[in-house]
Amino acid sequence: MSNYKNFKTVVYIPAGIAVRMTPEKLESDYNFISRYLKIDKVYLETFRDVTVSPEQYLMIKRWLEGKGIEVAGGITTVNRVGQPDDRDRLFGTMCYTDPAMRTLVKEIAEYTAGLADEIILDDFFFTNCTCPSCIAAKGDKTWPEFRKELMLDVSENLIIGPARKVNPNVRITIKYPNWQESFYRTGYVPGEQRKLFDMIYTGTETRHPRYTDQRLPEYLSYALMRWVENVWPEHNGGGWIDTFSCWSTDRYLEQILLTALARPKEIMFFMWDLLVDNRFTCPAGYILEQADEILSAAGKPAGIPVYIPIDSHGEDHLAMRLGMQGIPVEMTPDFPSGSGLVILTEASLCDKDVMDKLREFVKDGGTAAVSSGFVRNCDKDAWDELSDVEVTGSKISVTRYQITDSESGFIEGQAPCLFPEINHANNASWSLLNGGDGDYHCPLFIKSPYGKGRIYTLAVPDDPQDIARIPQDAFRQIKKVLNTGGIYTEGKNVSLFRFDDGTIVIYKYVKEDNHAACVTVHSMREASCLRDKKTGKEYAFTKKDEVFDLKMQADYSTEVLIEPGIPMVFEVVY
Repeated sequence: MSNYKNFKTVVYIPAGIAVRMTPEKLESDYNFISRYLKIDKVYLETFRDVTVSPEQYLMIKRWLEGKGIEVAGGITTVNRVGQPDDRDRLFGTMCYTDPAMRTLVKEIAEYTAGLADEIILDDFFFTNCTCPSCIAAKGDKTWPEFRKELMLDVSENLIIGPARKVNPNVRITIKYPNWQESFYRTGYVPGEQRKLFDMIYTGTETRHPRYTDQRLPEYLSYALMRWVENVWPEHNGGGWIDTFSCWSTDRYLEQILLTALARPKEIMFFMWDLLVDNRFTCPAGYILEQADEILSAAGKPAGIPVYIPIDSHGEDHLAMRLGMQGIPVEMTPDFPSGSGLVILTEASLCDKDVMDKLREFVKDGGTAAVSSGFVRNCDKDAWDELSDVEVTGSKISVTRYQITDSESGFIEGQAPCLFPEINHANNASWSLLNGGDGDYHCPLFIKSPYGKGRIYTLAVPDDPQDIARIPQDAFRQIKKVLNTGGIYTEGKNVSLFRFDDGTIVIYKYVKEDNHAACVTVHSMREASCLRDKKTGKEYAFTKKDEVFDLKMQADYSTEVLIEPGIPMVFEVVY
């Protein structure tokens, strides 16, 4: 039983904090944290550089259980103590070809299983070691090949097997970090590890994208949760947020909100001591209440499938940047052949059979939107069967956008954005949006019919953040195709989240344009109003006929005022 209707709230206590904990400090810390957060569960770590003694571990465990809090175990496989000179391991991750470190990991797993029936591995369960021992063990394999095999061995023979010998009932969860695009390089193997572990978990820490080295879009807190859920449905234990490099309260709360909208089983706060005497803790409790209320009024997340295979990389975070601008995405590790619409990026090409899957999908009537990076790097013979569109390798500076179905659809005087140049055969395919400067332009969004379906090619700016600088009238031509349930929105740095019961959540990010904004909501079929599910207020739709894709179509729209940082929940009334 949890304190919230839709998720558990959990807190992590690292070993370095646990070894110094006293009953008096536990009482003091808990009094502050519980004033604002309703704690359901604590993950209490046994090892992270240092080992927590059994007496200390059990003291903390019993104290927490006395407060009605569930307690599970945790392990972080780092060891910076006594690091040999020939093993320059970033972050102190283990060298898994070193016999002493292998023994240490096995002993930690056995020890923790003797204390807890549930264990989570924090997201340092990977290898980046390139010491002489690892180089010799790798032999002729590539680093990704070697590391995948090595970490599967470690998973099965140093963690899971030994732990279950000590405690046959132990359940072990592996937490995946927020850098999915690099899993293939470091030994994370979700496709295989889901066959070994009992649960998986998701790092949804996005912190501050402008000032941190990871460059993670805020939308990752939602999108990566959904991708991991789709890796192993019903076995994604939760999302994991922290306070690092947030600085503003709104940035911290966005991590919590977006994680919650992805419908996690748990929301993990890292870590216990960072919640004490912290200005973030009070509003964190408020946003949890808000998120719980939203989820009680909504169904299951239902975005546009974006094919991101396991162990893939390329055009990193592109789907998330589209999500930041109102295209609701559902990242999936499997080609969504049963859907009517799919988005493919350069990462999709890591599936060697993707061109065959794409051809059959479109031939049978599906709609696919592919990025310029996909077209640039795919098999050219296979692509030529599907489309005449060509990414030339040149660049074009765009200061003018043209909506091709409108004689007055020119948006001039924009700040220059660099796009890949696209060529196509006139009238064999059709551009819905052009971009250019001076006397030259080229397609930015172009349609190619094939079989019973169609393929749209989307030009992606060289600087991914420039996606946010595409004018809304121009972006609308893209969203008319990349909509979900016939609903789309206009608004810069505004996300649209859709659920399978028709509920939509509109959220404006707290960024440099930190002010309220009118967001236009469109329905591509006749609708009477947009209803606020919290207040009951209704916003009437008005009808406008306009040309799109060479056809006259009706568009129903209304405007709502959205304030930054405040999610609004609606339903469309038809």
